[in-house]
Amino acid sequence: MNLGTYITRSSTFWPDREALVCGERRLTYRELERVSNRLASALAGRGLTPGRAVATYAGNCAQVVETEMALCKSGLVRVPISPRLSAGEVAHIVADADVRVLFVDAERLDTARAALQKAGTDCLLVAYEGQGAFGYAELLTEGSEEPVAVEVDEHDPAVLNFTSGSTGKLKAAVQTQGNRLANMRKRMMSSQSAPSTGERYLAAGPITHAPGMPLLASLAYGSTVVVLPQWDTELFLRTVESERITATFVVPTMLNMLLAHPASATADLSSLKALHVGGAPVAPQRLRDAVEAFGPILVQGYGQVETTSGITMLTREDILAGTTTDPDLLLSCGRPVYDTEIRIVDEAGEAVPAGTVGEVIARGPDCVREYWHEPELTAQTFKNGWVHTGDLGYLRADGYLFIVDRKKDMIISGGYNVYCSEVEAVLYTHPALAEVCVVGVPDERWGEAVKAVVVRRAGAAADEDEIVAYCADRLARVKKPRSVEFVDALPVNRNGKIDRRAVRARYWAGAERRVH
Repeated sequence: MNLGTYITRSSTFWPDREALVCGERRLTYRELERVSNRLASALAGRGLTPGRAVATYAGNCAQVVETEMALCKSGLVRVPISPRLSAGEVAHIVADADVRVLFVDAERLDTARAALQKAGTDCLLVAYEGQGAFGYAELLTEGSEEPVAVEVDEHDPAVLNFTSGSTGKLKAAVQTQGNRLANMRKRMMSSQSAPSTGERYLAAGPITHAPGMPLLASLAYGSTVVVLPQWDTELFLRTVESERITATFVVPTMLNMLLAHPASATADLSSLKALHVGGAPVAPQRLRDAVEAFGPILVQGYGQVETTSGITMLTREDILAGTTTDPDLLLSCGRPVYDTEIRIVDEAGEAVPAGTVGEVIARGPDCVREYWHEPELTAQTFKNGWVHTGDLGYLRADGYLFIVDRKKDMIISGGYNVYCSEVEAVLYTHPALAEVCVVGVPDERWGEAVKAVVVRRAGAAADEDEIVAYCADRLARVKKPRSVEFVDALPVNRNGKIDRRAVRARYWAGAERRVH
């Protein structure tokens, strides 16, 4: 078993087909096979044996994809480090995972040096570009172009995916070789996300995260992967047009930017057949806006690093039905995908009836079984083969999953549970609002009060009273915002999602407890 053999097979089937595009760099399958073999054999020549950890700390570039394919071939454990992490955070990851080689781009070279010094480990620093460090091109000269395919077991670690999640603590989900194979298999079997030999997939966000997950399946199918060096709305639109992109993935903040950009109305997006949205809940109004703007090509997914893949999917047909005959569907994140099982359970872990809110748990061959070096967190999250997601939701009788909130984000006001996503869904329907974030803030009478932090659309003039009254007409009294703050922009986390924790923290500064 070796995931890298799929690249070798593709290079045999389609040697001259374009495999990878990033900026000016364009590689055929034959070229991707050769460079990944060179890198895999060069790392082996430096004494790296299967199971050792190798990290990448770089923005989107072709070399990161080349490195990922080489690590698959050589049985090494990949540690993708978010390019937004600080030197201290990188140092923690390098030490915790015992990283032996750290690949870095020019922009982060100084930070990487500081991180390695702080980590105090024996780790080779390899610069994709830049001066004053051992270079990627130099390392490649040490390798051979002969095929590499080290045998690995399905239970062997393949990726240590470090994330802070909602806790703020960096922890790594251990994605095994079997998890990653199941991810690839699920994509190939799905009617909504299956690649094809004619597909041109655009990785528009950080390929260390969800936008990079489809890469291996796409390359195994002979598709072309186009990597956007950084997110920029105009660059995205130009790239879809010039590269004739057929499928892509965006997070909701990116979708909001696309909908707000005037060039979206004039760009030639006719090649785009699938616009996947995920990483955070999408307001129903934004789905309606997107269908109107781009046509019935939207697909929404839900998953976590702990599940490797998306575990539910709201299909194009579902979203279209949500805009016409079944509006509740736009509040759903879809039904379980392929071989994934979903349950809703109470605090005792017992399954609850359809329509009852509880914690979402999932299991399947792509679901992770442990965190790296975190036995207590592992015991809390992974129980009897099920991933406890920390999300609250309910199942409709026909199997559609509705997420209502994170356990940690739920507001308890006067003894009532208020789900931020429900209030946000109403706020997003107000024509004056571009982005919104709802949080609980301290309140002497109610314990917590509902607060809306919002960004106006350009030229809009709505005030607090108008927004509160608008919600009062559409929500129960306990759910309406008791205050509204207008801001120029909402903070986003390293994955490009609105950072609710950062928004909430401002209002709880100095409080003895972060909950009332």
